[in-house]
Amino acid sequence: MGRLTTHVLDTANGRPGNGIAVTLYRVDGGRRELLRTVTNHDGRCDQPLLQGEALVAGSYELVFAAGDYFRSLGAALPEPLFVDEVVLRFGIADASQHYHVPLLVSPWSYSTYRGS
Repeated sequence: MGRLTTHVLDTANGRPGNGIAVTLYRVDGGRRELLRTVTNHDGRCDQPLLQGEALVAGSYELVFAAGDYFRSLGAALPEPLFVDEVVLRFGIADASQHYHVPLLVSPWSYSTYRGS
């Protein structure tokens, strides 16, 4: 059964990004919000974002509220923030597979990859 998962690593502080708001959109033929969630103490979501029949091939966006997270830590940040909302647009070609989309983030950079 296919599923979509994510997690966030705070590379500036060397720990999981806990308490980060995450919004998932489907972007085929428009942008439609599918769900909102928040990362747990391990920087992961408690449930897959999509799984089974809910996961279909197409284009998606994950939006991470990284700026709000770093503000909540009391980090000395410029205004406007260099990294605020992180938007990752990606495609799912085979809905029977596991797609894991991690975010490695700091106030100054971010990266992602297709994980396992």
